[in-house]
Order: sequence, then structure tokens, then C-alpha cells
Amino acid sequence: MLYTSGTTGKPKGVVRDNGGHAVALRYSMQAIYDVGPGDVFWAASDVGWVVGHSYIVYAPLITGCTTILFEGKPVRTPDAGTFWRVIEEHQVKVFFTAPTGFRAMRKEDPESLLLRDYDISCLQALFVAGERTDPPTYHWLCDILNIPVIDHWWQTETGWPVAANLRGVEPRPTLAGSASFPVPGFEVQVLGSDHEPLAAEEEGDVVIRLPLPPGCMSTVWGDHQRYLDAYMEQHPGYYHTGDGGYFDADGYLYIMGRTDDVINVAGHRLSTGEMEEIVAAHPAIAECAVVGIEDRDKGQLPVGLLILKDGVQLSAAQLEAELVAMVRQAIGAFANFKQTVVVSRLPKTRSGKILRQIIRKIADDKPFDPPATIDDPSVLVEIREALMTAGIGQMAETQG
Repeated sequence: MLYTSGTTGKPKGVVRDNGGHAVALRYSMQAIYDVGPGDVFWAASDVGWVVGHSYIVYAPLITGCTTILFEGKPVRTPDAGTFWRVIEEHQVKVFFTAPTGFRAMRKEDPESLLLRDYDISCLQALFVAGERTDPPTYHWLCDILNIPVIDHWWQTETGWPVAANLRGVEPRPTLAGSASFPVPGFEVQVLGSDHEPLAAEEEGDVVIRLPLPPGCMSTVWGDHQRYLDAYMEQHPGYYHTGDGGYFDADGYLYIMGRTDDVINVAGHRLSTGEMEEIVAAHPAIAECAVVGIEDRDKGQLPVGLLILKDGVQLSAAQLEAELVAMVRQAIGAFANFKQTVVVSRLPKTRSGKILRQIIRKIADDKPFDPPATIDDPSVLVEIREALMTAGIGQMAETQG
């Protein structure tokens, strides 16, 4: 079975065996998602993405579930009530999608007024993955749905969830920002640069101790050495996920984002994921991305790209000042978060991942190839023009 890797710069051609993956998918449907024969399961993803073929096609059908194939967006097809309409119409028990869709819905319908038009009492749980679910979005979903909202974490390379709340085994309380606990079969650890496990609350490299369980990648098609170099060399004896995070004192796992999203501002190593969480908490923000761009004096500086909720009446200057104050209070002045730009949309893959690496390259005026998985390449022109207009980045200086 050949899967194509995502847009993180990793090798393409992830290979796994059919039998092991089928076993893993079947187990996950019962243990993680708590669905069985006759239940309606909906994974709203691109069918060409790993979530698509694994949890739209294979996993539901081998479990005996009804599965839904959905083409469209959660907003403007025709409105921000599209998800609720499909759930009511098909009596969906468990829904699985990326949090970016809900951020778009929250932008257009912040009071969830359209939800009142539908009876979705059939829905027992909502699972989100693909992007870290920021706490404001998590709390919004909990408030409007009053059902378990479960952020879980996995990768194209793993083929099925690495960390989740096992609703079919022993449900535990969910915590905002956490993917809950490692799934049986995955020995997840957080390591420092010395390859030693870190204490609770200490952020480091999230890794999985070898051997990997069934269903995970076994090589890269036609280039096994590349598989070893990309995934197995960083921490010997471990699969290197490329994500950073930490465990809390109770064993809950927090995935804070890609390790290459940690930036160095005048000697301070800072997480852009942490800054995004702060920025997203502002009542005017529907969605955001914080990236680190090159700076000749401080090495890197954070820049916030902001999507506003509909109807917001706030000047860009005032909003920027409020966000700067929020980051300064939560992290400190050394974060140097001082630049923001309002955009109409962010570059994303079809599964909802924000292409932060591409945003950085645009700002730093570096060459890049638009990934084949991008939802709409024209957004890259919009981002470039927005940064140019705001005078942000090396690209703006070069052109200026």
C-alpha cells in the first residue's frame, strides 16, 4: 500500500503493509472512536489524504459502519450550517474533521445561530485532528455541542492515531490543547537534545520508541536510506515525529507544533504554537498563524497573520496593539511579537493544515514549490501582497 506524505517537507512514498494497517484501523474504530456495525461515521476529509482513504473508505467499511463521502467546504456551501445539515440528514454518530473547518464556521457564525436550525442529537462525539485545536475553538465547540470534543494526534506516516482519548475502552476527561494519552502500541516519549526523557511540563521532541506498531510506515518507496535518515537518526532507537510537545503531571500529551516552528529570537527559543494560542484567544480573531521570519538583528521575529470574525469593527492598529500586549503579558517582552497583518484566508492543504513553511519562505523571499496538496494556489499571491503592503519580511525590503 503506497501513501503519499504530506507537505511538511518529508519524503514522499510512505509504504505500509495492507494486513497490519487493516488490523490497526479496525481496532481504532472500536477502541478510539467507539463505533460498530450499523453506526454512521463521518470523516470530512479529502479522500486522497491519509484520513480520507483510511477513515472514509477502509476503516468504516471493514467495521460495518455507514460512511459518508462529502465534497465541499463547511462554509458558503451554502452557509456555515453545512456540517450540521449533513449530520442531521444522515444521523451521524461520530464526526471527525480538522479544526480549521470549525474556525471558518466560527468566523461566519460566531454565535452558532445556524445550529438552531438542525437537530443533531444523534451526534455523540466530535474528533478533531490535522491541526492542533486551539483552546478557544475547543471551548466554543464544547459550549455549543455539549458532547465530548476530542483532539487526537497522528501523522500520515503512522496511518492511525498515536494519541487519543479511548472512548471505546475507558473514556477520560478531555483537556483543552491536549491530545490526551498515547494509544496502546505507541510508546510515546518526549526527549531533549541529549536523547534523555524530559520531566513533566518540559517541552522537547515527541518521539515513538521502536518498534512501531502495525499500520505504520515501514520504508520510503525506492529509498530506504532516506527513510532511515529522515525518521530514525535524530534519536537512535526512536521514530522522530518532527513534532514538539510535552506531558503534564497527569500524563496528558500536548503537541505544540512542528519542531521547525520553534524560533530563535535574540537567543530565546520560543514556540510559535504558544503565541498562536494567545492570539487566537482574542475575541476578534477567527483564525491565525504565527511564523518566524528572518531578521538581521535578532535572528528571527514572530509575525501574526490574522483572519477576523465577520462583523468585527476594530482598526488593524488597535487590534495589533492589543495582541502585542497579550503576548507581552503571557510570554514577555523578549518575544518581540510586534507585527501582524490581516488576511482574508491562509494557505492550507486540502485537509486543513496551514502551510506555515510556505508563509515563512514568502516572507523571507526564498524560492519554493507550491505543494501538490495545496487547496488553492492563488492564496499564495494574496499572502505575498499582504506582506508587501504591510512592509513585513525580507521580501518587502527587497522589493522596496
